[in-house]
Amino acid sequence: MRRRDFMATLGGASFAWPIAARAQQSRKQNRVAFVHSGIPAEQLTESAGPFWVRRFYETLRKLGDLEGDNLVVERYSAEGRTDHLTALAGTIVSRKPDVIVTNLHALVMAFTQATSEIPIVAIAGTSIWGGSGRSLARPGGNLTGVSINAGNEITGKRLEILKETVPSLTKVAYLASARAAWEDDAGSSARQAGSRLGVAVSGIFP
Repeated sequence: MRRRDFMATLGGASFAWPIAARAQQSRKQNRVAFVHSGIPAEQLTESAGPFWVRRFYETLRKLGDLEGDNLVVERYSAEGRTDHLTALAGTIVSRKPDVIVTNLHALVMAFTQATSEIPIVAIAGTSIWGGSGRSLARPGGNLTGVSINAGNEITGKRLEILKETVPSLTKVAYLASARAAWEDDAGSSARQAGSRLGVAVSGIFP
């Protein structure tokens, strides 16, 4: 290569490098605060975490969000302590992540009280029906997520699905931990659904 060609190539590379560097720097990195009530922060990873944590990262990757590329994950743990949830939530909110992913109703409540702007993704048993959202379908505000407790009405809905699956169904046993559990709102929902569907629901408890 002649000296003139070499200098031209070098000059072109020198010009292109700052542009590429600026493009790389300007690529937005979304910051996620991943907060768990008990799992150590260092285990909230795709390689070290439990099944649902690994699946969380796998799903993000399929959506095009890759840690170390366009995604920054900041991990926190309450370490099983419930006495400093408010302080922990305040610290995390002060760092202004783009979204907060957390579990445990008490921790979700701490975050909803700490911010009304940062989106909160709740993975909890009573995150919606425990008072931190208006409804499962439309929790409202900056809160969304999943809940394993969809409310007492889900008991009747399950009976409806069972009836659809087995149209000849006429009798169902409702297993409860105690008589009070059979007589509460969930048991009432099952009895009402049974009456509507023509299914006799019998409570069985110790």
